[in-house]
Amino acid sequence: MSFIADALLRVKPSATIAVTQKARDLKNAGRDIISLSVGEPDFDTPDNIKEAAIAAIRRGETKYTPVAGIPPLREAIAAKFKRENGLAYKASQTIVGTGGKHILFNAFLATVNPGDEVIIPAPYWVSYPDMVLIAGGKPVPVETKIEHGFKLQPEALERAITPKTKWLLLNSPSNPSGAAYSQTELKALTDVLLRHEQVWVLTDDIYEHLVYGDFAFATPAQVEPGLIDRTLTMNGVSKSYAMTGWRIGYAAGPPELIKAMETLQGQQTSGACSIAQWASVEALNGPQDFIAERRKIFEERRDLVVSMLNQAKFLRCPQPEGAFYVYPSCAEAIGKRAPDGKLIASDEDFVSALLDSEGVAVVQGSAFGLGPNFRISYATSTSMLEDACAKIQRFCASLG
Repeated sequence: MSFIADALLRVKPSATIAVTQKARDLKNAGRDIISLSVGEPDFDTPDNIKEAAIAAIRRGETKYTPVAGIPPLREAIAAKFKRENGLAYKASQTIVGTGGKHILFNAFLATVNPGDEVIIPAPYWVSYPDMVLIAGGKPVPVETKIEHGFKLQPEALERAITPKTKWLLLNSPSNPSGAAYSQTELKALTDVLLRHEQVWVLTDDIYEHLVYGDFAFATPAQVEPGLIDRTLTMNGVSKSYAMTGWRIGYAAGPPELIKAMETLQGQQTSGACSIAQWASVEALNGPQDFIAERRKIFEERRDLVVSMLNQAKFLRCPQPEGAFYVYPSCAEAIGKRAPDGKLIASDEDFVSALLDSEGVAVVQGSAFGLGPNFRISYATSTSMLEDACAKIQRFCASLG
């Protein structure tokens, strides 16, 4: 009998972290490696946010904070939801955690009983199913199709719902596909949820500000006000404000759920870092103009990567609406052989051979619940992306 808890035995290590570490190890060993596996902006945190953190330190804001977050940040979160999403949450209906992952984890721990089902469209962020498993629930992946832009269809959602369904977890724009749901597409899904009163919706809106072209972001509770009493709307400062290391996520929802999450957090981590919270107040309340500037750069990178990958033999890469990922299919490469003679039998074989042959690190689609695909993060310099995509083209041309 293992000393380790059964719940942990069901959990797999993060594939994205594993690929990033392998690339780091190869680089340390002297290999020329381009890593396109990291899901964080390459931009720095804006100076006004840094200065707010420094000012907080000088004011002595270095003590324990309230479990659910400092009042100025909770007020800033409520104001953000009203200003940007048309959602009228009170500050008391918000909660601050140590990153978006922490918020999601606590939501499941606070609500999921053994056997409860959580519907997760695939491809999905690698941590979602494991969070549900640790909470004692059952993840129910629902595969999407490249023809639908990797978006969950209402008919598929209807089929997946059972009397045991507790949550639909919706991430838009998506990690790993970059797919984002329009207001019309969301309305089709919320219409289904209105027919099933036991199903709540947990939205991961962390990439909200990273949408391109004329696409307009929307979130479920905004599209269907009738669901606001069974919706937890999660967001954070990590992606839009380039604050990944500050570790601040937040959410708003019904008072009973927020209180339950606060109770749990009080026995778990207590309040998030005081300095990071004061920095986040400035992020949400301060100037927002840099977001559009950086979004334009991300959009140019997206267009470059999509164009170059679609010129590669055996690859098919749809153009996503948001985030900073693309999710090309490598289905036509399956069954081919790499330059060293190894058979490409899966997307994991594809990304392994690509790393060995050309020194480009990407993440296999099977880690995200849908393959044969792979994820590329274009949150890096244009010159590095051009170099990496040229190497991917060369690798694909070498398959025989």
